[in-house]
Amino acid sequence: MRPNRLREIWAAGGTAFNGWLALPCSVAAETMAHQGWDSLTVDLQHGLVDDRAMVPMLQAISTTSTVPIVRVPWLEPGILMKALDAGAYGVICPMVNTRADAEAFVRWTTYAPRGSRSFGPLRALLYAGADYPREADRTIVRFAMIETAQALGELDAILAVEGLDAIYVGPSDLSLSLGCRPVIDDVDPRAAKAIAHIAARAQAHGVVAGIHNNSAAQALARQKLGYRFLTGGTDTRMLATASQQALAALRGK
Repeated sequence: MRPNRLREIWAAGGTAFNGWLALPCSVAAETMAHQGWDSLTVDLQHGLVDDRAMVPMLQAISTTSTVPIVRVPWLEPGILMKALDAGAYGVICPMVNTRADAEAFVRWTTYAPRGSRSFGPLRALLYAGADYPREADRTIVRFAMIETAQALGELDAILAVEGLDAIYVGPSDLSLSLGCRPVIDDVDPRAAKAIAHIAARAQAHGVVAGIHNNSAAQALARQKLGYRFLTGGTDTRMLATASQQALAALRGK
């Protein structure tokens, strides 16, 4: 079976750098993949991508060694299984607020007898190899999003769930839930304290901590807290930023 480079990076003590895809375009996904990201996440929650656009984007990513990840819209078994069957090597699941949520997430992404994932890895067999049914459970990566005050209060119980590989912090929703401004990078002190606490508890449980960022500088600052899966920006933001810089240069500003 094709190895999961994220697991290899983490096993070596390294940090994985992740790009984010919000545009439903396979050429954009392919272009991003060829820039050398360790992984790319196709966003079905807040991006403009639906499951029909997802498959060509995953195919485009697979022209490279970049690991394909999908953020599903919600904690729901059907879309989790569909993303994995399409060849996602990791799934990021929003709004995992309790231990029961985390247990359901792991169960729905794991084959029997340990879980209840339905069998039908149509494209996953092509991407991963013929031994996918035997190796999938220990190859794919399961990210539970920690983004509410409730999840923060149940953090240790969530992190203790067997089979949960990683967590992923959504700073905006976490900030909102804590009564702070809904921002990603320059968060309010209360949210910053929570972000540091999450990284520390994840390390204590041996779970990889990941987090969303809008800039490389912020991502690297959070790496020092112990985050080992760092999103460095989205395709839409990068397109806007590069356009602004080019236009400013043309206008001599």
